[in-house]
Amino acid sequence: MHLYVRRLTPLLSKIANPKTTTRAMATQHTPSSSDRLNIFSTPLRPHSLQPPTGYVRDGYCHAPASDPGNHSVAAILTPEFLEFSKSRGNDLTSIGLKGGCKWCLCVSRWKEALLAHGRGEVGKDAVPRVVLGATGRRALEGCSVDELVQWKADE
Repeated sequence: MHLYVRRLTPLLSKIANPKTTTRAMATQHTPSSSDRLNIFSTPLRPHSLQPPTGYVRDGYCHAPASDPGNHSVAAILTPEFLEFSKSRGNDLTSIGLKGGCKWCLCVSRWKEALLAHGRGEVGKDAVPRVVLGATGRRALEGCSVDELVQWKADE
């Protein structure tokens, strides 16, 4: 089973009962001050608690040092991206995600979709829109502010 799917499988039970898990999830991790910044170096906004997202499932797309995947891109998923991700070995639909869900993506997967679009391999809908104020500063380790701004979500 793919590493991400194994890590995310417990999320299914949390999605089933979000009221009891939201409070627990929000207290699991207190980000450091550098974790709390978005790509504009302003305070990071929460992205989603239903489903609970982020590497530590606290609703924020900050990527602590313990996050090897750098889940810092605050994205709004599309069916086309979910299919793209599945074709690359990470089936996010297996944990109940669908188009329209807000999810903290690995910066490398978001960039992979962006580059595939640039090569004409996928349509523009395969690149998820980005919620800029909720995208963690570590996203800049894999893409530029300009790239993210080009794909900003209507907020």
